[in-house]
Amino acid sequence: MESPGGFPVGITFENILERQSPRNRRIADVFAKCGLVERSGQGMNLMFEQSIQQGKLRPDFTGTDAYNVVLTLHGQVQDYRFIQFLQKVGNKTTVSFDTHDFLVLDLVHREEPVPAALQSRVRNLAELGVIECFGRGKGTRYILSRDFYALTGKKGVYTRKRGLDRNTNKALLLKHIEDSGKDGCVLEELTQVLPAVHRSYIYGLLRDLRSEGRVRMESYGRWARWYSVSV
Repeated sequence: MESPGGFPVGITFENILERQSPRNRRIADVFAKCGLVERSGQGMNLMFEQSIQQGKLRPDFTGTDAYNVVLTLHGQVQDYRFIQFLQKVGNKTTVSFDTHDFLVLDLVHREEPVPAALQSRVRNLAELGVIECFGRGKGTRYILSRDFYALTGKKGVYTRKRGLDRNTNKALLLKHIEDSGKDGCVLEELTQVLPAVHRSYIYGLLRDLRSEGRVRMESYGRWARWYSVSV
């Protein structure tokens, strides 16, 4: 669907779920008083929520510019199991999810980055056991809970995505550093040991090992090399 005029002043795709700016507030108020709209400014939220809850792609504004708003609503269900998962989550918890919660779940399901503005929602969903977080800082990874993979019959995929636990990862790094002997090793080698995680996560593991007195570092920055304390 296409509407002439572009977004109202102050409204962008990035803030469209948070901000309201009717082109004619008097008309909007009249509609609200007459019961023709349930609540001002909720239409876009409902579009996103229902698209996600129905397992469809999110509303797409590709093609929108200063002169026209182009909105595509996709009708094809992408993943029926995701719909079942959302229904199961709704039955298990008494907490009501809002648009941003559904948005985070959809981003995690599609393995897309979760923006900083939604990180507080990530923590809430993790506390509820709906998603799981691994790593720290920029290296944090998110996956849906085990329940989703049980519904899809892919528990093995869950185990693979969950990855090795922190202690096992530390043991792998320590083993490589010990095997490097007097030559030591640089960070680039250690990223090859754990290719699925971010460098910042590896740095965190190395800091743990150094505070435990198991490894030492010589030089800094790009020339830094890691050695076992037994060498």
